[in-house]
Amino acid sequence: MVVGAGIAGLVAAWELARHGGIDVTLLEAERRPGGVIVTEQVHGFLVEGGPDGFLAGEPELPELANELGIGDHVVSQRARGTAVWTGKALEPIEEGRAAQLLGIEASGAEVKAGFRSFAKGMAEPVGALAQRLADTLRFAHGAAGLVHEGSRWHVAITGGSAHDADGIVLALPAYAAGRLLESVGVTHARVLAEVVYVPSITVSLAYRAEQIKGRLEGAGFVVASPVQVRACTYASQKFPDRAPDGHVLLRAYLAPMDGHPEQTAHAELAKIIGIRAEPLWSRVFYWNRGLPRYGARHAQHVAEVRHRLSRLPPLAIAGAGYDGAGVSACVRSGRDAARLIARAMAR
Repeated sequence: MVVGAGIAGLVAAWELARHGGIDVTLLEAERRPGGVIVTEQVHGFLVEGGPDGFLAGEPELPELANELGIGDHVVSQRARGTAVWTGKALEPIEEGRAAQLLGIEASGAEVKAGFRSFAKGMAEPVGALAQRLADTLRFAHGAAGLVHEGSRWHVAITGGSAHDADGIVLALPAYAAGRLLESVGVTHARVLAEVVYVPSITVSLAYRAEQIKGRLEGAGFVVASPVQVRACTYASQKFPDRAPDGHVLLRAYLAPMDGHPEQTAHAELAKIIGIRAEPLWSRVFYWNRGLPRYGARHAQHVAEVRHRLSRLPPLAIAGAGYDGAGVSACVRSGRDAARLIARAMAR
């Protein structure tokens, strides 16, 4: 059984079903798969609500895409270069430095290699996995409790039903997994609650090209001393086919705020890049618990939790809260957890 149908859980279920020959049930509390990966089609624009790409040097997503038959749908970054808004002007900045300002955990060399995505957005592999796992997926099935009975697991589901399983991958945020693990006596699991998931807001705004006064250079900019907008991606320049001809799609990253973030984003961007008139439309995504940020002893804490899990019936943890927050790291985490469970169940 896999609990959680974000990208890590989907990959874990795919790996178990494909290589382990294991009968898999995939539970998801929400009514859609993908977690923070959300792609929408809006009036001919392609809008990303969460991550919009992955580092070009990371092999995990291209390998997964090849397995799913969509390897030729991987697209490379077109526009390159990042600027910083000093409060007075946009000035070029080294891309690795821009990543640091945004809290992206990657080396300068990794960022310089650029990013890649999918022709239909980052939700494309999510959709392909969900389609292949359709018979195993159970939406609106959140795990409310966990009990081990002998060598098996009993999983209570929100709403009153239950499932039994020989092995489990918990592909949940660290704070949610920690609560379930504490309930089965993994005392050190409470440290998983120390993983902070940073809140954020992303706003996509669409314009006609003539509404932008100047030329947009590069892939976007970061803000040295942000008021609300921390950064902006020129989405229609960064990857192909994100906007109809003659149009521009911008994506702003904001700190949590009250009010109307789309109005704030437009007002601040208008001053920085010179925008005439209101956007054609805007789309706001609120992430009350977005990307995780690890503390100084995070790896040690996760290792200790996994050591304690090894004493229980087969159970593994996977996802952004443990071994890396990027999409590629989540794919790797899901595969590793599935392989651990397959080995344990084969003994």
